[in-house]
Amino acid sequence: MTDAIQHFTARLTYETDVSDVHAAMTAGAVQLVVVDSRGAQAWAQGHIPGAVHLPTADIAVRAAATIPAGAEVVTYCWGPGCNGATRAALEFAKLGYRVREMLGGFEYWVREGLEFETPAGRERRPADELTAPRWAVSCDC
Repeated sequence: MTDAIQHFTARLTYETDVSDVHAAMTAGAVQLVVVDSRGAQAWAQGHIPGAVHLPTADIAVRAAATIPAGAEVVTYCWGPGCNGATRAALEFAKLGYRVREMLGGFEYWVREGLEFETPAGRERRPADELTAPRWAVSCDC
């Protein structure tokens, strides 16, 4: 039983989800910095409002000038089929940042009906019933 407790505690320490990130951003979590680790074309296609664009390959060189020391960093990439956010989180961890990976990535941000930003402005799509309840803000899990 102890192994399971340690395993799930570690996961909750280093992973977060779209709903929790959205709630923290909405609440104005001052030290939270959400980092989009995708390339320029993916960023332009759409990203989380307020996120910082810092591709994984640039983290080691640009993080100190871009992300305040002591910040809580949350990384995201495309979605659950991509481990880019994991690689980005590893780079931040190597630099000593407190970091978590956002499960579901940009895909689930959009699928949960949350606002995203493109060069044309802000957009929102209806929540996908397989990812979020139709009439609620979260799944209350």
